[in-house]
Amino acid sequence: MDIREGLRTVVGLMSGTSMDGIDAALLRTDGRDRVEALAFLTIPYDDGFRAALRGCLGGIGPVEAVERALTDAHADAVGRLLHQAGAAARDIDLIGFHGHTILHDPDNPDPGRRRTWQIGDGARLAAATGIAVVDDFRSADVAAGGQGAPLVPLFHRALAHGLPRPLAVLNIGGVANVSWIGPEPAEGEEAEGRGEAGVVACDTGPGNAPIDDWVLRHGLGRFDADGALAAAGRVDGPALAALMAHPYFDRPAPKSLDRDAFDPAPVAGLSAADGAATLTAFTASSVARVVPHLPAPPVRWLVCGGGRRNSTLMRMLADRLGVPVDPADLVGWDGDALEAQAFGYLAVRSRLGLPLSLPATTGVPAPTCGGAFHVPGPNI
Repeated sequence: MDIREGLRTVVGLMSGTSMDGIDAALLRTDGRDRVEALAFLTIPYDDGFRAALRGCLGGIGPVEAVERALTDAHADAVGRLLHQAGAAARDIDLIGFHGHTILHDPDNPDPGRRRTWQIGDGARLAAATGIAVVDDFRSADVAAGGQGAPLVPLFHRALAHGLPRPLAVLNIGGVANVSWIGPEPAEGEEAEGRGEAGVVACDTGPGNAPIDDWVLRHGLGRFDADGALAAAGRVDGPALAALMAHPYFDRPAPKSLDRDAFDPAPVAGLSAADGAATLTAFTASSVARVVPHLPAPPVRWLVCGGGRRNSTLMRMLADRLGVPVDPADLVGWDGDALEAQAFGYLAVRSRLGLPLSLPATTGVPAPTCGGAFHVPGPNI
């Protein structure tokens, strides 16, 4: 069946900035406004691999070896997902393989050093699975002058039909990003291409990464489960003010961040609990700070990603935003699966030659497609 006809059955793969593991989603989509979720699983990274991956952040360390291991782990995830769903490789039209971001620097003043770098070998994955792969979703946007992130807004918009608007979809992974979704397109606009307007997006600021790093540094685990450590602490006002003084928050959308863009020095002298409370407030305050940069205040925020499981963070968000702030699961979405699903959806768009990014989502000068296509071949 030609890829331009109807729904395609695809796998989407995501390894997020929180470095928790691999999210793998099976879905059917036309790459436009139809999405049917079929199956999902998460495979956590073991501590050894997570440490090796962390050691490559910034583009340093044994990148090639870690990339091979990362790719092979994704091939294993595809196999497990298909087994869970009772499907075979021949049933799958395409894999959307995000890889793992180890460097994101689209604003480097040296044009030759502007880049975004996701490790993951699409050709190796195609050979290992026997399924065609789309990877390298972000580079074309950065090369054209965009931020390369976030890329999920068009997927969020496809899911949001029928929900009250303006709607904000907030993904809290290692970095937090928002998709602002405006009024529904008028009849006929979708077919004419104008229906992709009415979406604005950006990274709001830190997500879970500074909190996770703080907890890890204090030997208290990998993350603040349910925000319990933060709930036991007190927000330090001067430290929070110092963190919020970063010039990033005064920049209009669209804009994007590297995982380690913020210096945690202001919380260095705090207790473990107070530091966790202050960093959690930092994430919530930075989300609230983006509202003046949106075309209109959202009437509701739907939160996906691991951050929605942190009740202290969710409470701080509700306090600062003043409108309903709910887990995306309340509207029938799987808040853990959305990013993986998005890259399956974007893989179909890539093959159709449709935009993955817009001027209002990444700052790219014109709607831009992207992605590299790999067909199965000899093992690499």
